[in-house]
Amino acid sequence: MERELHDLMAYEGLKIYQNKKLLSFSIDSILLAHFVNTTPRVRNILDFGTGFAPIPLFLTLKTKAQITGIDIQEQACEYAMDSVRYNHLENQINILCQDIKNAHEVFKDSSFDIITCNPPFFKAGDVKVFNQVQDRTNARHETTLKLEDMILEAKRLLSTNGSLVFIHRVDRLEEIIILLNKHRFHLKRMQYVYPKKGKKALMVLIDAKSNSQTGSMELLEPLFIYNEDGSYTSEVQEIFNYKRG
Repeated sequence: MERELHDLMAYEGLKIYQNKKLLSFSIDSILLAHFVNTTPRVRNILDFGTGFAPIPLFLTLKTKAQITGIDIQEQACEYAMDSVRYNHLENQINILCQDIKNAHEVFKDSSFDIITCNPPFFKAGDVKVFNQVQDRTNARHETTLKLEDMILEAKRLLSTNGSLVFIHRVDRLEEIIILLNKHRFHLKRMQYVYPKKGKKALMVLIDAKSNSQTGSMELLEPLFIYNEDGSYTSEVQEIFNYKRG
């Protein structure tokens, strides 16, 4: 399978290797990376299911923190490392080929300030016909990583008040909130993502704090992806043109 080199976003800056026959990063990853709230105190970030590493690459525009991407798919990890090297980010990004459920065997407990994840959205039994390419199946369906697996592993690896930041489908929000509460996460920020005005929200961006005291939750203004004519909204175009801070 031949790989292709693309712009990560809309400007001539970061590049990313991908293979559309294998899998390709989606707008979900860019929205998630933009949603992450970084501060100078953030030292270590872990990206679960990093794929070709679009989230770690984007995050280098926002933070000087050390970023690790972890993924079970060997070929995706190879592409991710090639992208890291191409962008000369070896000193900031590390890629690890490992099962996320075993990440606690590699990293010390409470060693990360932020964990990000663009997880599989669908339960293994939700779709009758899986994708023919196994890596695509793993990326979209909970065949190797279930929602609670992700939350449990994040709980182990996050520091107190560390953030688990992820994107998921709105139709699973009730389940998400129940699991976050079960494992002592406090929902801190949330933003609904709509295809366009007049349509139902399909996705939601979530920032949950580990072991933090219960407090108020910030509900951000809704994010609309497309205008009526099918073009990207000004908000999304601004994200695509994000420049290093």
